[in-house]
Amino acid sequence: MLEGKRIGFGFTGSHCTYHLALPQLIKLKEMGADIIPVVSFTMQTTNTRFGEGEEWVKKIEKAAGHPCIRTIAEAEPLGPATPLDCMVIAPLTGNSLAKLANALTDSPVLMAAKATMRNHKPVVTAISTNDGLGLNGMNLMKLMAAKNLFFVPFSQDDPENKPNSLVAHMEEIPETVVQAIKGRQHQPVITLRSLSKRD
Repeated sequence: MLEGKRIGFGFTGSHCTYHLALPQLIKLKEMGADIIPVVSFTMQTTNTRFGEGEEWVKKIEKAAGHPCIRTIAEAEPLGPATPLDCMVIAPLTGNSLAKLANALTDSPVLMAAKATMRNHKPVVTAISTNDGLGLNGMNLMKLMAAKNLFFVPFSQDDPENKPNSLVAHMEEIPETVVQAIKGRQHQPVITLRSLSKRD
């Protein structure tokens, strides 16, 4: 289904969702895509109870079959020189969401997204943010109205304890990518379905 497609897969610093996003990278590869992994500076350098940054980089590189793009300079050629058919950002943190909405490009993942939008190709985002219904709500709506920006369906993950938190259904990444390449938003984009548990 994705034979011959060159897909970027970017990870930003939502450490508790890597174990949900990585299997979707593997599924995209199984669907025939050539996966180009990109990692943010935070992802590379932060060690948490969910694992060490370098351990995750190694897992991602093994799954993708390519070394990770780790610098802004390495990501810049994804514009005209070595373009992608689609760029996925999963997870997309609230911090990176706000920067993307305001055209800031201070990480390899955001540069890869900018390069892809420059080529009029789709960018698929899978949000994981504790303030999606808070101060970042306006940035979320700004991106939802943007051309060539598509969202993996998302829900509130813990309405009682974290009423502003939104998380994407990571298992919907492959279908969202397939639809985005056709220029369509996978629907329904806002759902009431239960989410896979974050650690």
